[in-house]
Amino acid sequence: MCIHSEVSKLRGRAQNNACHFLCKKRRCQHNNNVSEFMKNKPDFGSKPFDIEDLVNIGKGKSNGPCPYYISRELSKSVDILFAPYNYLIDPGNRRSLNSIPWDNAVLIFDEAHNLESICADAASFDLHPNNLTACVAEANECIKLCSAKRSTENSADKQFDPENYAILKALLMALEKKIGELVIESKELGCTKAGSYIYDFLSELNITSDTSKKLIETIDCASLLLEEGNSAETGPGAQAKATVSRLESIRDILDIIFRGGGQDHAKYYRFHVNESQQTSGDALKVLGKSSRTLSWWCFNPGLAMEEFLKLGVRSIILTSGTLSPLDSLAMELNLEFPVRLENPHVISPDQIWVGVVPVGPSGQALNSSYRTRETIQYKQELGTAIVNFARIVPDGLLVFFPSYSMMDKCVEFWKTRNHSNSASENTIWQRICKHKQPVIEPRQSSNFPSAIEDYAAKLRDSSISGAIFFAVCRGKVSEGLDFADRAGRAVIVTGMPFATPTDPKVRLKREYLDKQGTPSKNIKMLTGNEWYLQQAARAVNQAVGRVIRHRHDYGAIIYCDERFAWPSYQSQMSYWLRPYIKCYSKYGEVVQGLTRFFRDKATSDPLKLKQTDCNDCIAPVTNKSIPEENLSDLAANAQNEYPQITLSVNSTMKSNFMKLAQITPANRSTLATKHNSSSTSQLFSEDQLSRDTKVVDMTDDVAIHGHLKEHTFKSLGLKKAKLMDRSKDAAGLDDVSSKLPQNIESRALASYQGEGSTPQSKKSTIEKACGKNEGTCEKSEGQESNSGTAFLKLAREMLSGAEYREFVEYMKALKLKTMHIKDSLEEIAKLFSSPGRLPLLEGFRVFVPKSHLPLYEQLLRKYSVCSTS
Repeated sequence: MCIHSEVSKLRGRAQNNACHFLCKKRRCQHNNNVSEFMKNKPDFGSKPFDIEDLVNIGKGKSNGPCPYYISRELSKSVDILFAPYNYLIDPGNRRSLNSIPWDNAVLIFDEAHNLESICADAASFDLHPNNLTACVAEANECIKLCSAKRSTENSADKQFDPENYAILKALLMALEKKIGELVIESKELGCTKAGSYIYDFLSELNITSDTSKKLIETIDCASLLLEEGNSAETGPGAQAKATVSRLESIRDILDIIFRGGGQDHAKYYRFHVNESQQTSGDALKVLGKSSRTLSWWCFNPGLAMEEFLKLGVRSIILTSGTLSPLDSLAMELNLEFPVRLENPHVISPDQIWVGVVPVGPSGQALNSSYRTRETIQYKQELGTAIVNFARIVPDGLLVFFPSYSMMDKCVEFWKTRNHSNSASENTIWQRICKHKQPVIEPRQSSNFPSAIEDYAAKLRDSSISGAIFFAVCRGKVSEGLDFADRAGRAVIVTGMPFATPTDPKVRLKREYLDKQGTPSKNIKMLTGNEWYLQQAARAVNQAVGRVIRHRHDYGAIIYCDERFAWPSYQSQMSYWLRPYIKCYSKYGEVVQGLTRFFRDKATSDPLKLKQTDCNDCIAPVTNKSIPEENLSDLAANAQNEYPQITLSVNSTMKSNFMKLAQITPANRSTLATKHNSSSTSQLFSEDQLSRDTKVVDMTDDVAIHGHLKEHTFKSLGLKKAKLMDRSKDAAGLDDVSSKLPQNIESRALASYQGEGSTPQSKKSTIEKACGKNEGTCEKSEGQESNSGTAFLKLAREMLSGAEYREFVEYMKALKLKTMHIKDSLEEIAKLFSSPGRLPLLEGFRVFVPKSHLPLYEQLLRKYSVCSTS
């Protein structure tokens, strides 16, 4: 909010110090003009202002009023005041709001899932060795400044008494020495003592509740002295780093330790000292100084909330989409919260798909615990699963890892390995990139904006089929960002983001809670393990909340860890999610369910889809267009081996096809020409639909709706399909769907059959079943195409619509290897085992490769009884 020409260039505490200094000396004209401005505009606070409005008012004329101090003046009389948490939680900041009548105030904490950690952190401190050394240097600098001022100005002001700063320096050096003298028996465990030990520790340095007040006063003077000295030499806007007073951190520490003048709060703390990790170039290491960090950690976030009770506030309201479980939150904050509300989501059940995936495509367990996460099998299985999800999920896909290190290790592994059972020489990473362009969340915050821009650009790029964002739970992507609509159609959680159990703060927190919750007390208390699980679950809940962002949005949540199937884990999930969770035992079922979900969303009520969802989805293809490959796993052969499809649209089909043209395909395949990529956001025009347009079916949606005039059925493993243009025969094909098989299922069937299928001599069953002598089986190039066409025609006649779609899904699973061969074949055999379907059961044997034929023969014997009964 600062508009001062020099101070506005500073950041953080440096800016605060510069502002404080100039205002105290009345050298900021913007602050000086606030009183006159408010006096001339008595009704100024009658309407709400945001930051930009106030800044524009200040910049409206030369030396305009300061936006920050305008807001401070307005806060004295407004009805609704918006502020960061620390304005309420920090006692010092709260005192600046002394005009508020607390006894009639309603406090609303939005995004309150972070409240307990913020409360605990605000009441804790870590005094790092480099910080303490910098404080000693600043105290020494104050001595020099005071000596210089006294010699030139002959000032007797106490602020310029070098003796005060000499005492401060001596105390800081003694503190540094005393920390170094503490006995640490274990570097892993550090030195831990009860919270009250801090008073004994400091009293030996003559730092008590009484003397701390004098110290705080000296530090306040030191901060102003340093700022004044720096400003006199370089101006308030220069040397930003030099203006940051490290001594103020000592002031904050003293405030925390001696809050309220008492020691009762110490029972909620733990005193801890441990060896600090240093880099090889650390100045402290070179100087041989202490490398220890002194910590005083608060394990009762309810301390801050108790302050509000003492103030007598009228109401405290916590709101967030991820507060669950509420009982543990209430226990942590030491408040009963008699009024509690957990709402279902505003979306309908068909807008969300939630699945727990315990195993990967090869049947290996997915478990990111420390026992398995480093294994080759786990990283390979997880990577292959993500390859399939990247193929199925349209547009944007978010993948969350428990930690940065885990994400880095997986990505590095995927870049060098391919799937063990795959004939492809492509690495797992290359296979992911074939479906979605990747973006990786950077560790450094400064690089994050460019990563977000990169992700958005890849989503807009019509030449690719979406983007995949690899991120971390508790990271920058997982909280506060809005991945609505195409930006986030699914989120994958690869594991529970448990904190490191050996981390001293985590270990002591668990011990503290276990001690508080001893059986001697009648009140139910939160245990250390419950808190540990709750923290991880809350981070997961926050991450999965990136997907469904408004009432018309839809998406999928995929939990890729078998532990999410455990009741203890599911009880920690957000209330609105629990009704939709389904645990799958087989990976193939996940693929089928997820594919069906996105296909149904693409085909249901397309006229209500936003135009932003239609961009880059479907575009006209010229007669010379080369089909683009978007489902590489559907065909192991080259891109030009895809069978071609000829579409002919007559007058009765125009309206339906216009609707289909607006659908976002399940794999967001792009049918743009190479020469006109800018046209990808356009839909088919009436004129274009009146002509015969050659389109490559990459999504199956058109095929499933039966708008195919003709297709070529061919085994992809035998030879390339010829390009067929039969548009001249379009007349009279009003009901093509009842006469011709689907493109995708015929391709999958033929590709699965391959060169190792049943010999020609064993095909008599299906030929007979199809009525070969009656001419019902259309002839195409080769017997393989003929028998495939006939079998699919028979399957459509004998199976219901839903069963036929199931059959297609199983065929895809066979081709994509997303299910075990045994499971896929058994499911197909079950479908064909109903009474009267023996021709299907026996006829399908024709398409089973020799290597799998013994397995199918067993299934044939098993289910043939049912089929003939």
